[in-house]
Amino acid sequence: MQYVYYMRLRNDPAGGYVVEFPDVPEAITGGQTREEALQNAEDALAVALLGRVEASEELPEPTVKGEGLLAVAVPAAVAAKLALIQLWRESGMSKSALARQLGIDEKAVRRLLDPDHNSSLARLDKAIQALGGRLIISTDMPSAA
Repeated sequence: MQYVYYMRLRNDPAGGYVVEFPDVPEAITGGQTREEALQNAEDALAVALLGRVEASEELPEPTVKGEGLLAVAVPAAVAAKLALIQLWRESGMSKSALARQLGIDEKAVRRLLDPDHNSSLARLDKAIQALGGRLIISTDMPSAA
C-alpha cells in the first residue's frame, strides 16, 4: 500500500493558492505562497486519510494522474499507521489477540490502532510484521517545480 495521491494546485482568486486532491475531495488546503500550499498539502492529505480511517471508511485508491498534477505522500509515520490499521482490519484479528502476539498490553494495541495517537515507527513496524506485512520506506527525488 502506498499513500501517494495527486493534487491540483491552482491560483486562488482571493490571492495565494488552493490545493485539491481529486481522489480525496475533502483534503482541501492552500497557502499564500506556492511553497506554503505544497507544505500544507501533505498535512491536509494526512488529516483527511486519518479521518476516513477513524470513520471506518475505506481509503480511496490513488487513481487520478495527469498533466499538471503533483504527487504528494503522507509522512512516513502516518503511512505506517494507515497501513497497520488497514492490515489489522483485513486480518479479522481481535485487539487482544494482536496484543498477545506482540507481547504487549491491549491498551498499547488500542493506542497503536488509534489514528490520533502518535506511535513510533518501530512499534508500528513490529505490529505490521505481526500481521504478516512489511513496512518499506522509500525516497524519491523531488521534481523541479
